[in-house]
Amino acid sequence: MRHRRIRPFNTRDTYPEQNLDNDLCQAVVAGDTVYLRGQIGQDLDTAANIGVGDVAAQTEQAMANIATLLTETGATLDDIVKVTIYLVDPRYRESVYRVVGRWLKGVHPVSTGLVVSALARPEWLVEIDAIAVRQAAS
Repeated sequence: MRHRRIRPFNTRDTYPEQNLDNDLCQAVVAGDTVYLRGQIGQDLDTAANIGVGDVAAQTEQAMANIATLLTETGATLDDIVKVTIYLVDPRYRESVYRVVGRWLKGVHPVSTGLVVSALARPEWLVEIDAIAVRQAAS
């Protein structure tokens, strides 16, 4: 069985200022498991940055992206089993986790939080990736 790749792209197009040529995608469906690329405050369709300077707005956009991608794979937020949250400043933790907590209320995934020196672009303050396992149809 081949894995299904959702929203493929090449880094030539997404990072034109960098000398990159990597074929990636926003999500991979492998059996019932869905692996999502790290999501940031960027519109999935237009690549416009959302909430520059506002970590809560960037988190809202990242979680909206996660919800959209899960829908496109046949999963839901309830199927999330793990999230990893990357912050560029530990002072953002409360704002970010408040937003994530609202989106994932009652889901109870495992979570890892990391503070990193930077993300791929300086205007990005938070990045969230997720793994979900789709529930069998009943």
